[in-house]
Amino acid sequence: MHGTPTWLQAGLWGLVAGAALLIGAAIGYFLRVPQRLTAAIMAFGSGVLIAALSFELMDEAYKTGGFDATALGFLGGAALFTAANWILARQGAKHRKRSGEQQPSEGEASGSGVAIAVGALLDGIPESIVIGLSMLQGGAVSLVAVTAIFLSNIPEGLSSAAGMKKAGRKAGYIFGVWGSIALVSGIAALLGYSVFRNFSPDVVAATTAMAAGAILAMLVDTMIPEAFEVAHNFAGLITVVGFLTAFALGKAGH
Repeated sequence: MHGTPTWLQAGLWGLVAGAALLIGAAIGYFLRVPQRLTAAIMAFGSGVLIAALSFELMDEAYKTGGFDATALGFLGGAALFTAANWILARQGAKHRKRSGEQQPSEGEASGSGVAIAVGALLDGIPESIVIGLSMLQGGAVSLVAVTAIFLSNIPEGLSSAAGMKKAGRKAGYIFGVWGSIALVSGIAALLGYSVFRNFSPDVVAATTAMAAGAILAMLVDTMIPEAFEVAHNFAGLITVVGFLTAFALGKAGH
């Protein structure tokens, strides 16, 4: 991407990470992936994201704006996500990441299709903004962040698309949702760079930590339950393997 404007690079990297949702959705829709394998992949993806938010996001936020901005952003991001997720759960989006029979059909819960789509969007935006924010330091993207988000997006799309299909949702709806979110991921990454490059270090730090808080809350609310319920005997170990993979990627990149 040498020679490409930095703002455009941010958008393209966001699209790359978001495209993993479509890849996962295609696997979940067209292939019969055993639920135990889906749960294992969810656990791995959760571990990857936990490592990324610990070492890439929180550490960077602390270096940029200190503890106060980081703590405020982290708690604020978690609180905002939790409030929005609570509202969406009441509309039928509680099990949007589940691959089994948990997701309601439109007949069972009117409006749940829209709620699930909005919920999926809510899950993806903080991750994408992080990609743009990572380019504020020297104009180069954090490949660790992109890789971590890409690796975690595949199981998200896979599990959710499998659940959507079981709930009787059409292919047009499923791929429309994930295609739209992949596109929004690119836009969010672009905005993460373009909007925040003119802000103070404290604001950048708080926003980075806010994304980290939202991601951690999302993991506990939506991804880890799927991983634990089906692969409970091995969920912890697989999550640790995912964490170690992202940790090793981070150390190799420095």
